[in-house]
Amino acid sequence: MGEVGKVSDSRISVWGPVCQAVASLLGPYAEVVLHDPDTDRVLEIWNPMTTRKPGDPSMLGELDALDPSARDVYGPYEKLLMDGRRLSSVSAILRDSQGQPSAVLCVNLDRTPLEQAAAVLSAFGAPTVQRPEPLFEQDWTERIQHIIGSHVRETGRPVERMTRQDRLTVLGRLDEARVFAVRRAAPVVAGALRVSRSTVYGLLAELRTPNAKD
Repeated sequence: MGEVGKVSDSRISVWGPVCQAVASLLGPYAEVVLHDPDTDRVLEIWNPMTTRKPGDPSMLGELDALDPSARDVYGPYEKLLMDGRRLSSVSAILRDSQGQPSAVLCVNLDRTPLEQAAAVLSAFGAPTVQRPEPLFEQDWTERIQHIIGSHVRETGRPVERMTRQDRLTVLGRLDEARVFAVRRAAPVVAGALRVSRSTVYGLLAELRTPNAKD
């Protein structure tokens, strides 16, 4: 990795600390390269990802052929290394006090850690199969959590923002699942819905009354 002060080129003295800062922030996942647009050579390189070194050809091409509307910053664009790694790259033309191109700064970010993290998250978010009900039919607390949680996901409203109709719907589903056949269920449901036991009993009575209206 290049160090400012080991070379006499004033451009490295000026822009080297910026390059070093970017390389330090992004750690081993970013290569930072400072190019000489006049000689088309590498001035200095930080965190090199390949075998190229200062003095090697830059292969940048002609700056005059670039779109002037980009305002000297190009990218992010994709690049590939020979080992198959994908890079997201940004190039910036650095100008002197007369507005002439003095150097070209390129930052190449290795996307491998991001792609690996995305693959792990995707695996965790993979579709699931229907749960085996025989394993849970005796666990009435699990049924309470499942029914309330399902309603929250359906409506997008958390328990504390449930309407009266939401609570009636949830209690109806719990009643159909025979949760209230368990003697200790009502206080647990009341706690889960953040209401009083008397509210649960009152709403249940309304649900169980023939031809009850909301």
